[in-house]
Amino acid sequence: MKENYCLQAALVCLSMLCHSQAFALERRSHLRPSFYGHHEKGKEGQVLQRSKRGWVWNQFFVIEEYTGPDPVLVGRLHSDIDSGDGNIKYILSGEGAGTIFVIDDKSGNIHATKTLDREERAQYTLMAQAVDRDTNRPLEPPSEFIVKVQDINDNPPEFLHETYHANVPERSNVGTSVIQVTASDADDPTYGNSAKLVYSILEGQPYFSVEAQTGIIRTALPNMDREAKEEYHVVIQAKDMGGHMGGLSGTTKVTITLTDVNDNPPKFPQSVYQMSVSEAAVPGEEVGRVKAKDPDIGENGLVTYNIVDGDGMELFEITTDYETQEGVVKLKKPVDFETKRAYSLKVEAANVHIDPKFISNGPFKDTVTVKIAVEDADEPPMFLAPSYIHEVQENAAAGTVVGRVHAKDPDAANSPIRYSIDRHTDLDRFFTINPEDGFIKTTKPLDREETAWLNISVFAAEIHNRHQEAKVPVAIRVLDVNDNAPKFAAPYEGFICESDQTKPLSNQPIVTISADDKDDTANGPRFIFSLPPEIIHNPNFTVRDNRDNTAGVYARRGGFSRQKQDLYLLPIVISDGGIPPMSSTNTLTIKVCGCDVNGALLSCNAEAYILNAGLSTGALIAILACIVILLVIVVLFVTLRRQKKEPLIVFEEEDVRENIITYDDEGGGEEDTEAFDIATLQNPDGINGFIPRKDIKPEYQYMPRPGLRPAPNSVDVDDFINTRIQEADNDPTAPPYDSIQIYGYEGRGSVAGSLSSLESATTDSDLDYDYLQNWGPRFKKLADLYGSKDTFDDDS
Repeated sequence: MKENYCLQAALVCLSMLCHSQAFALERRSHLRPSFYGHHEKGKEGQVLQRSKRGWVWNQFFVIEEYTGPDPVLVGRLHSDIDSGDGNIKYILSGEGAGTIFVIDDKSGNIHATKTLDREERAQYTLMAQAVDRDTNRPLEPPSEFIVKVQDINDNPPEFLHETYHANVPERSNVGTSVIQVTASDADDPTYGNSAKLVYSILEGQPYFSVEAQTGIIRTALPNMDREAKEEYHVVIQAKDMGGHMGGLSGTTKVTITLTDVNDNPPKFPQSVYQMSVSEAAVPGEEVGRVKAKDPDIGENGLVTYNIVDGDGMELFEITTDYETQEGVVKLKKPVDFETKRAYSLKVEAANVHIDPKFISNGPFKDTVTVKIAVEDADEPPMFLAPSYIHEVQENAAAGTVVGRVHAKDPDAANSPIRYSIDRHTDLDRFFTINPEDGFIKTTKPLDREETAWLNISVFAAEIHNRHQEAKVPVAIRVLDVNDNAPKFAAPYEGFICESDQTKPLSNQPIVTISADDKDDTANGPRFIFSLPPEIIHNPNFTVRDNRDNTAGVYARRGGFSRQKQDLYLLPIVISDGGIPPMSSTNTLTIKVCGCDVNGALLSCNAEAYILNAGLSTGALIAILACIVILLVIVVLFVTLRRQKKEPLIVFEEEDVRENIITYDDEGGGEEDTEAFDIATLQNPDGINGFIPRKDIKPEYQYMPRPGLRPAPNSVDVDDFINTRIQEADNDPTAPPYDSIQIYGYEGRGSVAGSLSSLESATTDSDLDYDYLQNWGPRFKKLADLYGSKDTFDDDS
């Protein structure tokens, strides 16, 4: 700090000295810094006075960071016309005038009232002018000058980053460039040595060094080994003033990491590996793992494994697991405990990437012995293939053979195998399998358009040990047959404009159609479009096949009119390219519409067109008047009908109480119990317990007592009639008058007597019923009943 104060004092003195010198080009203004001369005597004793010189000036200097008690004198302005009587006033304007820089308006002295920082602002531009103190009239044109802030060493060097990270390969040569660190100094590089930096290393020796002028860090030791030490921390210092005493300094930390190179070969930690494998293991199954250690990392530590010798080279293989850097020994072919029980392999581990610069450290590989013992096991059945793919045509009859799966027992016992389908994979039960030979058959016809591929799983299990089971996937492809006819790809509809016969036909199609076929492409396109043979010479329309699975419908004539026909239905036959081909007839709707002169569609409504063309306004009004009159007549007729009073009782044949049931068959006499049904005498309204009145609207419903109603199929007519009478007497909704009830029943106690002849065999009637013998077999029973009287008399 003491050195800095001395330096600042020296710079202040230097600045004051500079105030007495001129630094710019000549100007013609009389305003200048004033320097007063002293009196001298001439040789003749004459007193000579040195005349005032119009110094050339345009800039002043002031030192930064001045902390003295008084304002700093920057300079003095003086005009040649200033006689010192105080009539001239000096005015200062521009950057910082009045705040940083102030001027004595009488003497012209300029002072800096604040501490200046060159790093914030290096110079200020000001304007000075001399004016009359009383009138403020400018006495001279304004003069511009610059106040420059002189630098001092008040800013230490700063690095661009607080910490740096760099990499350098291990075992690099001495002097290998690692990284360049750069510091900056805010001081003025053109003034003194305040911004002249020198770099040095504070921490990190003897491994690294730094260039003093450039800041480049380089390696200082050879053969630095990453496996011994990977990371180094280096501290670099940057010092200004050229590194001399009194200079300011800054530091930064650099973390240097040694990157790996392939300088270490792989090594197995042991000389022999012991492994075992079951004879039930399938090819591809892992037997064991070996690992060679390589201290290198990344691609330099990658190791690949190979079997180079041994009696199991044909049965085993080894692959590299690059995630764990292990050699995976796998079964290549099945092994048999009964044939051979042990195998030996020689496995080699070698680096994948070898650096030629370190080939002398090699060889970069190592070998180890692997001994594998075979274990005896009860093996499950083994399918001859890991998966099966079969094909079957769609619509094939049930029982069609799809294909066969085959498995065998690898054990010496060779147990019989039983096959089955996993029903979780065949929920619709499309297939069945012969449990003995593995033949798969269909159970129903298949549709390729619904499912093109079917995937099932088949189990194979030993008959004597069902736990020994194997499973294999079976994919069944349903082959396409041409069983779907092509159809319109969309519901097409065409429009044609009305025109006269003289108008030429358009070459544009009415509509372009295409087809869609659910079958495979082999049985689908190419589609052929045509008219049915019976209308091949259709006078109105024709179909032109575009030979690209589309067709255009064209008009054969002009003069279409909505008055004659506004809708045409054109059948179109579409055939596919299958073998044999299939076809379908699709109907295209073509409407006749009204169009403008440009052919734009206006309307397809035939009714609106006819009305506009054939009826005048007066005719329409007359039609509407007739309709209104008819409506008034209908309303009057309905009103009059409602005013007539309906009779209380309707004596119509439709009254269900007086239905006469007619049977067009001949009864079987007393033994016939099925010809008569009492239910026919029942009133449907009475069954529901409600008999409506015609003259009033009932306020409530009558609910008959359940104990009074006979069974619907009861044959006791007396109970039925008594129940009906009781219901009529107790029904509040029934009319207050006697109701005529007519029943087709001949009851006991009738005054008229019985009209039936069922009891005539016990009477003294003289009627002769012998004619019943001639009426045929249907009346044989009656003839036997009523003809027995004569026979009895004769016998007696």
